[in-house]
Amino acid sequence: MEGGTTPARKVMVVADPTRESAAALQYALSHVVIKHDSLILLHVDNHNAWKNPFSFLKWPSPSAVSAAASSTEGGGGGVSGGGDLDFLEVMRRACEIAQSKLQVHVEKVEMDGKEKGAVILHHSTLHSIDLLIIGQKRSLSNAILGQRRNGSLRGLDTAEYLIENSKCTCVAVQKKGQDGGYLLNTKSQRNFWLLA
Repeated sequence: MEGGTTPARKVMVVADPTRESAAALQYALSHVVIKHDSLILLHVDNHNAWKNPFSFLKWPSPSAVSAAASSTEGGGGGVSGGGDLDFLEVMRRACEIAQSKLQVHVEKVEMDGKEKGAVILHHSTLHSIDLLIIGQKRSLSNAILGQRRNGSLRGLDTAEYLIENSKCTCVAVQKKGQDGGYLLNTKSQRNFWLLA
C-alpha cells in the first residue's frame, strides 16, 4: 500500500425496487464503501414475474436513502412514478449525494430462465467483486420453515444462497426500524447486530 491508502475495492449491491434493497444500499453507503471504491448496482430483471406497480411507491427519495449515510445536503424531492428503471436512477443519485467521489455503475441483466442467485453469482465473478451486499427479508414463516421458498435454489432464499455460494464475502442486510440499526448475515457471522 503506497502512502497508507487503502486499495480500491469493487462492491456490488443487488438493486431492486424494495425496502430491503434500499436498506442494503443505505448500509453500503454508510458503513462499507469509501471514496475510491467502485460500486455496482446490479438489477436482475425477470420479465415473467408479476410486477407490483405500488412497490415502487415505497422507495424513499435520494435524500432519505443517503440521510443515514451522509450529513451532506439532501437533494431532490420525492420519487416520481413510472418506469421500472426509475428506482435505479434514484439509487445512483443517492450514491452521488452520499459520496461524490464514489464510482457508481448501474447494470441491468435478464434472468434468461436461470435462477436469480445464479445470475448474481455469475456477474459478481465476472466483475471480480470483493464484497456482495443484498437486502434480506425475514418473515416468521421463513424462520419457522428454515428459509424455504418456492422456486429458490436448494430451498434457500436468494440471500442465503448467495451467502453460501459466493466466492467473495456476501452480506445480507436487514434494516431494523428507523434508528434500530442493521441485522447482518454472512457465512461466518449470523444475526450480527450493527447499530445505525
